[in-house]
Amino acid sequence: MRISIVTREWPPDIYGGAGVHVEHLVAQLRKLENVDVHCFGDPKPGAIAYPVPAELTAANAAIQTLGVNLDMIQDFANSQVIHTHTWYANMAGHIGSLLHGIPHVLTAHSLEPRRPWKAEQLAGGYRVSSWAESTAYHAADAVIAVSNGMKRDILECYPDVDPAKVYTVYNGIDTGVVNKVTGTSALVANGIDPTRPYVLFVGRITRQKGIMHLLRAAELLSPDIAIVLCASSPDTPELGEDVARQIEKLSTTRSGVHWIKDQLPRPELVQVLSHAAVFACPSIYEPLGIVNLEAMACEVPVVASDVGGIPEVVVNGETGLLVHYDETDTQTFESDFAAALTLVLSDSSVATRMGQAGRARAVTEFGWDRIALETIAIYQKVLHES
Repeated sequence: MRISIVTREWPPDIYGGAGVHVEHLVAQLRKLENVDVHCFGDPKPGAIAYPVPAELTAANAAIQTLGVNLDMIQDFANSQVIHTHTWYANMAGHIGSLLHGIPHVLTAHSLEPRRPWKAEQLAGGYRVSSWAESTAYHAADAVIAVSNGMKRDILECYPDVDPAKVYTVYNGIDTGVVNKVTGTSALVANGIDPTRPYVLFVGRITRQKGIMHLLRAAELLSPDIAIVLCASSPDTPELGEDVARQIEKLSTTRSGVHWIKDQLPRPELVQVLSHAAVFACPSIYEPLGIVNLEAMACEVPVVASDVGGIPEVVVNGETGLLVHYDETDTQTFESDFAAALTLVLSDSSVATRMGQAGRARAVTEFGWDRIALETIAIYQKVLHES
């Protein structure tokens, strides 16, 4: 079987969970099938890369995306299945399917109707991205949700999509690469005291990740606790400035606030994860949350909001604690989040037990080999039905 995987992100240019997913899924699929990868940007090993067409370099980002998608389509002629990831790739799959008469499978890593704040980043392009996503979802031969929570969201946002063509295949984690390590050079290089307990956040600076809620919750924590924020790539300059002001405010009331603005190489990130006392995921929208799996794989307890697919990863009271998120009462969410962090931080035996349980769950339930086989079964089904 010849499969064309279409993605915005490909190593070394990975900035989010969708890129991590594609990288690891492709590695497993290539052990079993003939796979070519089509990605955005400059040439990269292991993929065919497509830059923004020269005539669109001044256009809205959503229009640039459509231009890249159209350039890709000519290279799908010999494929048997097109598999796209995120709205950035969906129209390449949709139009490529129509043009070449081959099935289109898409994986839903997020949904535009669940991310209205993207209008701040894309302006009118958000209406374009929403149209592209909706069109592709309604026409696709199969839609893969990365959690059951995401599947529910798909059917709620797009009630005309046939539920029989929506499948759940979880995101995964390579626990052979992501595991607890003892080295501390990355901590020292970033000014973090390895002997001082710290709360860790890892994520893009986007409203989705709830970083402002965490910064306000951190004001309620013991001053003995450090705060480490691996936070980069703000959606907008304004949001980046808001976060910077809040971090500066927090830093005036306590020491040990560390903001790592650049994406850390994976070995360094694993070090920072491994030594965290607790991992914080205050997302207000999260289809699954690979970063929670990464923390669990490093034996770190997780305190997270109870949105989307997070409860399918973090088992409340076993691998961490879940905090209810209510968009109508964010002040209560922030205080409850601080209380949950404090509860884990105050009992090292509980934290150790949760960390070990998290590692065991990551290993047994979220392996990429299993995910690849489930994905191939969907390819085979759509080929049989086409």
